[in-house]
Amino acid sequence: MSETTNAAETAAPHRYTAALAADIEARWQDFWEQNGTYEAPNPSGGLAGDSERAARPKKFVMDMFPYPSGAGLHVGHPLGFIATDVYARHLRMTGHNVLHTLGFDAFGLPAEQYAVQTGTHPRVSTEANIVNMRRQLRRLGLGHDQRRSIETIDPAYYKWTQWIFLQIFNSWYDPEADAARPIDTLVAQFEAGTRQTPDGRAWSELSGIERANVLGEYRLAYASDAPVNWCPGLGTVLANEEVTAEGRSERGNYPVFKAKLRQWNMRITAYADRLLKDLDELDWPEAIKLQQRNWIGRSEGARVDFPVSGSEAITVFTTRQDTLFGATYMVLAPEHPLIAGPENGDGTGSIVPDAWPEGTHDVWTGGQATPAEAVAAYRKQAAAKSDVERQAEAKDKTGVFTGVYATNPVSGEQVPVFIADYVLMGYGTGAIMAVPAHDTRDFAFARAFELPMRCVVEPSDGRGTDPSTWDDAFASYDAKIVNSSPASGGGTPTDDTVSLDGLGVTEAKAKITEWLADRGIGEGTVNFRLRDWLFSRQRYWGEPFPIVYDEDGVAHPLPESMLPLELPEVEDYSPRTFDADDADTQPETPLSRNEDWVNVELDLGDGPKTYRRETNTMPNWAGSCWYELRYLDPDNDDALADPAVEQYWMGPREGQPHGGVDLYVGGAEHAVLHLLYARFWSKVLYDLGHVSSREPFHKLYNQGMIQAYVYRDSRGIAVPAAEVEEHDGGVFYYEGGKVSRLLGKMGKSLKNAVTPDEICAEYGADTLRLYEMAMGPLDVSRPWDTRAVVGQYRLLQRLWRNVVDEASGEVTVVDTEPDEATLRALHKAIDGVTQDMANLRFNTAIAKVTELNNHLTKTGGPISRTVAERLVLLIAPLAPHIAEELWRKLGHTESVVHADFPVADPAYVVDEAVTCVVQIKGKVKARLEVAPSISDADLEAAALADPGVVAALGGAGIRKVIVRAPKLVNIVPA
Repeated sequence: MSETTNAAETAAPHRYTAALAADIEARWQDFWEQNGTYEAPNPSGGLAGDSERAARPKKFVMDMFPYPSGAGLHVGHPLGFIATDVYARHLRMTGHNVLHTLGFDAFGLPAEQYAVQTGTHPRVSTEANIVNMRRQLRRLGLGHDQRRSIETIDPAYYKWTQWIFLQIFNSWYDPEADAARPIDTLVAQFEAGTRQTPDGRAWSELSGIERANVLGEYRLAYASDAPVNWCPGLGTVLANEEVTAEGRSERGNYPVFKAKLRQWNMRITAYADRLLKDLDELDWPEAIKLQQRNWIGRSEGARVDFPVSGSEAITVFTTRQDTLFGATYMVLAPEHPLIAGPENGDGTGSIVPDAWPEGTHDVWTGGQATPAEAVAAYRKQAAAKSDVERQAEAKDKTGVFTGVYATNPVSGEQVPVFIADYVLMGYGTGAIMAVPAHDTRDFAFARAFELPMRCVVEPSDGRGTDPSTWDDAFASYDAKIVNSSPASGGGTPTDDTVSLDGLGVTEAKAKITEWLADRGIGEGTVNFRLRDWLFSRQRYWGEPFPIVYDEDGVAHPLPESMLPLELPEVEDYSPRTFDADDADTQPETPLSRNEDWVNVELDLGDGPKTYRRETNTMPNWAGSCWYELRYLDPDNDDALADPAVEQYWMGPREGQPHGGVDLYVGGAEHAVLHLLYARFWSKVLYDLGHVSSREPFHKLYNQGMIQAYVYRDSRGIAVPAAEVEEHDGGVFYYEGGKVSRLLGKMGKSLKNAVTPDEICAEYGADTLRLYEMAMGPLDVSRPWDTRAVVGQYRLLQRLWRNVVDEASGEVTVVDTEPDEATLRALHKAIDGVTQDMANLRFNTAIAKVTELNNHLTKTGGPISRTVAERLVLLIAPLAPHIAEELWRKLGHTESVVHADFPVADPAYVVDEAVTCVVQIKGKVKARLEVAPSISDADLEAAALADPGVVAALGGAGIRKVIVRAPKLVNIVPA
């Protein structure tokens, strides 16, 4: 420590320094914890408390679940946490009962990967990480109700995750009720004969396996053999939402392949319409709503059957049924069941013939001797590509003829059926009718395979109606339909034909849809891009499924009395991973190696039997699908939450017709993952009567990101940001010369992370809080600059000096009334900060507090007690530790946390006078100081009477006076 610093501290022993800040912050954090300052009472049941506070208007403020990383927090992590804390503190001070807490989403892949690398059990490392993060968050002074904090790895918590899974498993979606209902109601319909079984037999005639298979087609949670995203590098399958646009795993960036495995799924598609419609009532960013709408992907069109001789028809879904006469070939996805066949796995299937039809083009065969060989070879080629690669607009289109022709139902023409990788099973029916004249991909495919094209939508750009002369397809929804009747070349006339010629697109769609429906070969329908949610993971570190299988492979749910089914402690928790590029592999789950746990004797109501447990675990999203509900009533052993408690915090109310959390803050990256999944679970629980809220989160706010410069040497390797210097017009690393600089994410791997511990040690937590909130608008990303932190530190030092004598430590305020200028500065600040707090504009709120504090500093003398107290109250949500300390020094015994936020006096908010500009011929001739409320007539009179204006007019007449009170008068001379 320098002699200058020593001398300054000797002269001012009570100066606000980092050491004093650390002392103040630690003391008040202890006080808040010991006194339950942030405990939000429930109106009844568990955690019921202060009845007066429980009677206040409620607000439920939430952050997105953090994952307890071993690296701990860097300064970018708590941005949203500090923001919600500031907002929650302001709400408490404005008379609300505020629920604000934070738990940990602690299952998942990172902990398991760390455990495999280090040999440390994931529970040990995860719990240690939670302890460290709790310490870091506490140091920031976050006002969380710690009684409500939960961890997803706690069996008392995941008991209810398993319970919810069983509610979903034991439910089906009833289209007539447009809601989930218990599976028993479906069984009752089968037993009564009011609903037919698939083959028409009586329910009593079906075996146990057959009944289970029938119900599996309806259950909202079901197991099926289906194409999945298999990631050998991770040793697990992934949901569509966990695969990047490049066809790689979101975590780890490994290749992802298509494989067929038996997995658990959630029938989220049953809720597609409701998930879409209910977005309208949510107070969410439009960008997030749009992402969900696009992911759900609702499209209206028609189902059309194309007959195939000797086989079942090929069904397509199309949104352009008006172009049916232009369908000159068909394409199936390589995975289509009519190609793969239920009885074979080698590419031969139900519609693939043994030999090529006479006249088959050489370009159609892929160089293979038989259709079966061609199909098998192409399916293998397609399996090596990701969905994204298959959907890419590649110049060269690939495919192969199946050897089969289908019949166009409107024209009677025989059209060849191909398989091609640009068609996916994940959308529609996995089959398309190709209209190459009016679809770019079909056009390219038709050119490559020498297939015919027919123009059925009249071009408006002068290209004519002969597609052989076109460079690309013509697509339009605002054109006339042509060549769409047998008479105009669209097939062979019959007694049962339809003509669309001359109609617009909309009219043609309606007419052809009705025609198809009347003949039972199609119908109008709605399709969705959304696929069912893949819910199995081949991992150890996750919630076990409360499911066992009998000797016939039938799944049985565990009774509630057997929950939680705890994750067993095992020595070998490593998943079996494979060469990342080896698609011909199969998952092996860690739990399957624990035979003592897997094989179990249970009595499920019909005597003791041996069962086999499910050895997959739930995905890491499971615990975060419902955690907002457990915050309400975390100690309840009998229910997710007491119904009255859930209704109080989450129930529908004015302006929130679907209920939900009042404010939910988190990153935009979860738009179609966590947010969509949580909405689905909430709706199922609502349908089954377990909750009153149809939506989990009413208002969503996406905070921006704190970025930092990444410095890289000549090899492109990141170097420590703390060891970089700027000089001579460049940026240099002391060990390796000049480096490049690019703004990006902050993180340990990029060597640019700054921890909150570092900033707290140098300046104090209140300074860190103020700096993060002052950096810019909350929803905008902003660069971190450690050198700029000192600005907020100085604000707190000036605030401290305005109240406390640095030499004696005594309060310096006086019990006198402030002057009018100070009152105006004070009440304008109160008014502005109040509005900014309500709208999460914390950066501008800090600017207004700074402006007021600077005004008080410039007065030079002791400040009024009433002004000092209100200043402390204004900054209390932002810098709570120093506010508590000053509040106590000012003589208050109660915590500032629950003190009343100041209210502005409107009389002092309005400007005392404003400047009015008077112009003649557009040139300023006078400036008048007038009252803000002055009328147009009075302002005109004052302007015309001003000596400068009189002189400028020089006796000339006035043709017109334009008045814009109180700031402008424009005079037009005659």
